[in-house]
Amino acid sequence: MKHNSSMKKSHIRSQVGSIVILAMFLVQGSAQGDIYTYVDARGVVHLTDRPTDPRYQLLMRTQPLEPRTDRKANAKNRYSYGYDYDSEKYDASLGNAFSSWGNSVEPYISIIRDAAKRTGINDALLKAVIRAESAFNPLAVSRKGAVGLMQLMPDTAKRYGVKNRLDPHANIHAGASFLRDLLFQFDNDLKLSLAAYNAGEGAVRKHGNIIPPYPETQRYVAKVLQFYKQYRYAM
Repeated sequence: MKHNSSMKKSHIRSQVGSIVILAMFLVQGSAQGDIYTYVDARGVVHLTDRPTDPRYQLLMRTQPLEPRTDRKANAKNRYSYGYDYDSEKYDASLGNAFSSWGNSVEPYISIIRDAAKRTGINDALLKAVIRAESAFNPLAVSRKGAVGLMQLMPDTAKRYGVKNRLDPHANIHAGASFLRDLLFQFDNDLKLSLAAYNAGEGAVRKHGNIIPPYPETQRYVAKVLQFYKQYRYAM
């Protein structure tokens, strides 16, 4: 099992590293235009500055990279793009390569609407969760191993049949299904469901079906509810 787990982690790390290198290459070789990506059925990542296929989603805007900043300052960032799963080290320089991202919901609107329609969850809520989880960054990787827009953990991804957690479509649909199931488990109590999304169902049950006394989880629930309110008013 350890061997398989290491292989999966190495595979994800390799994918992220390849995307970083290819995106930087395209940026340097293009005078203008944004970079788009999609993951095909075989799990192959495609990048271009001239999208000719409707599956392409906006990955990054080709603006000059910001100069490298202090490593310690970058290490405080929740997400890492140069995260080494094996040695548990953080390479802040790769994170800087994506500092010009727009962090916009726009590239994922159609996927969110489809997932909302399929699961019955308000699309404003899905937007709020994605914003809180990854700030709409499809390559976000947390230090706990959560990946993608809705920060899927390996077990959650496996539960919903996701083979590539970096695929925005698969990630959002799985995250929406997970949230739907949590709402069912907790009798449509949104706060408890969000707490379970962040800390796990077991943590909520362990503390007597209340929001666990974890500062991170409490901040997370408040943040999602705030974003949810904003998106509902904007609709």
